[in-house]
Amino acid sequence: MTDLTSHQENVRRSAEKITAACAGLQPKLALVLGSGLGGLAARVENPVTLAYRDLPGFPVLTVAGHAGTLIVGRLGGVPVVVLNGRKHFYETSDADPLKTMLRAVKAAGVETLFLSNAAGSLRPHLRVSELMLITDHINFLGLNPLVGPNDEAFGPRFVPLGNAWDRELGAKLKAAARAGGIPLQEGVYVAFRGPSFETAAEIRMAQGWGADAVGMSSVPECIIARHCGLKVAGVSCITNMGQGLSDEVLSHAHTLANAARGADAFERLVLAAVQLL
Repeated sequence: MTDLTSHQENVRRSAEKITAACAGLQPKLALVLGSGLGGLAARVENPVTLAYRDLPGFPVLTVAGHAGTLIVGRLGGVPVVVLNGRKHFYETSDADPLKTMLRAVKAAGVETLFLSNAAGSLRPHLRVSELMLITDHINFLGLNPLVGPNDEAFGPRFVPLGNAWDRELGAKLKAAARAGGIPLQEGVYVAFRGPSFETAAEIRMAQGWGADAVGMSSVPECIIARHCGLKVAGVSCITNMGQGLSDEVLSHAHTLANAARGADAFERLVLAAVQLL
């Protein structure tokens, strides 16, 4: 972990590089693309691409399906920052790179964060390749990214999460889905740390808690984003049924393949939603 002074310097330097890449654009929206959903990056108009490795303090990515690039440009004419790939907490216990990434885009002028992920369904009605609007979350990662010294330069020690997944933004996403004829379910997302997939008993436990989809990401980003004042919306692309709910054999390759099946609807939803978000 880095000390607070070094962290602040990484945020400042990375924000300067992002602002320079914007070249006059003023993006208010940043999108994090989850496993198998990186195809949306190719739709960015007049893109300027920065590798995470060239942004001080940013994550170094190791998982297939996560490119590790920040792209500035327009989606459907709307200025955006696209974060193509994420670091998961099954890869690390160090939250500083993720905090640097999100705080840097905030410092560069972003106001809203749109999170996406690949997730497993916990409900029979929520089928593979469908999309789910995240209305709330359960943090079962066994960690919170804000543990440790708090930096008041970014946010308060204790962060309320009563509207973590912004209801107004969620309503706009539902409106965009209806207008585009895109089926959009909604529900609660529970994050397990991984990297192993859940057991059938764990799936039954999560169902009992009231969760509707399960994954290994997004919750840390939501917490960090709310801490520094970003509004958050998010969508899960359902790539499998939870263990015990079908006969499918789970694997990361299976996740990527099924994410590709839902990618077209996801991209259409995002292209419609950026106009409203």
